[in-house]
Amino acid sequence: MEITDLKEPIEQLIVQNVSHSFGFSDILKDINFTLEKGKVISIVGPSGGGKTTLLHLCAKLLKLETGKIKNSFKSSSFAFQEARLLPWKNVIDNIALGLKAKGVSKEKREEEAKDIALKFGLEKDDFHKFPKDLSGGMKQRVSFARALVINPSLLFLDEPFSALDIGLKKELQKHLIDEIEDKNLSVLFITHDLMEAIKLSDEIIVLKAEPVGHIKKIFSIDLPKKQRDDEFVYSKTAEILQDRDIIESFELELK
Repeated sequence: MEITDLKEPIEQLIVQNVSHSFGFSDILKDINFTLEKGKVISIVGPSGGGKTTLLHLCAKLLKLETGKIKNSFKSSSFAFQEARLLPWKNVIDNIALGLKAKGVSKEKREEEAKDIALKFGLEKDDFHKFPKDLSGGMKQRVSFARALVINPSLLFLDEPFSALDIGLKKELQKHLIDEIEDKNLSVLFITHDLMEAIKLSDEIIVLKAEPVGHIKKIFSIDLPKKQRDDEFVYSKTAEILQDRDIIESFELELK
């Protein structure tokens, strides 16, 4: 009797020779990288370098013009700089949106939404509040909970920490690292914050805006994420900021 080894397909995001333009303006040129299962890639660079465009292409929020993007992850979700909550739904119903779309029963999705809401620092008294009654930080907690409650294989993040105070930023980053390590989550995110990228990433892709958005350099961070304390992040940031490609990409003038 022949036994067939049925291996699960490899989950990865492969970006090959991707270029993009809006009208007569070239935005991205010849972008290549691969995001593997359980890894985090951040995309950093100056404004106008095409970071958001690249993320939106990978997430199929924009139509691909040139090149190939192959996404074999089983499922994906999103968290943005703006929480983008539905104003007519309360906290629990906002968190449970993805579960409802997947056909999860009302009782089960409410239970799961409440569990993850508490994990992300919301209180029981917050469950029936509407977005207009929430602070910016609370809205972002809801946004992260909504993105992760469906247990995605791949998470797309668009500057999700940029408007948060330092305390909440560190708290949500810790929750995210726990999800990455406990559930083998993959993340592709864009940020202006190099320290944030060093804290969370396995690879940092540096985009340079001129003459058209392209990959200038890729840095790898090998230290396990839970071991990256503030001292490591500060020292690694100082080291990377001495790199000539970083200086040119961000148009820094180091005297």
